[in-house]
Amino acid sequence: MIKITVPKPDLTIVQRKQEENTDAPVIKPVYGFIDIHEIPRDKGGIILFYNNKDELLFVGKARKLRQRVNKHFDDKVSPLKDHRKEVTKISIIVIEEPMDREILETYIINTQYAKYNTDKVFYK
Repeated sequence: MIKITVPKPDLTIVQRKQEENTDAPVIKPVYGFIDIHEIPRDKGGIILFYNNKDELLFVGKARKLRQRVNKHFDDKVSPLKDHRKEVTKISIIVIEEPMDREILETYIINTQYAKYNTDKVFYK
């Protein structure tokens, strides 16, 4: 038996509004998220989308994390396309090795019962 441990997220961002009393430039929110720029641009890993009840909505993997998160919010074929308004938290686990990403994504989908993942599901 192989033992798989899900690492703690390297980054978690939540929907929030920018404080108006700062001199910082205004950041245009993407579905309520103003911290997407903190997601690594050139690293691979796992993306976990949660709702306001902290239920796991969707798990995805990516070679370039920030591009993939943005694509989930813009793409017409994303599994999240009809559920984008439910997403209130995004967690990122940086994993560079493609095979490790694949194994961990499948493991998380099936042990944490991601609501909108339809591929790689063995529990239904």
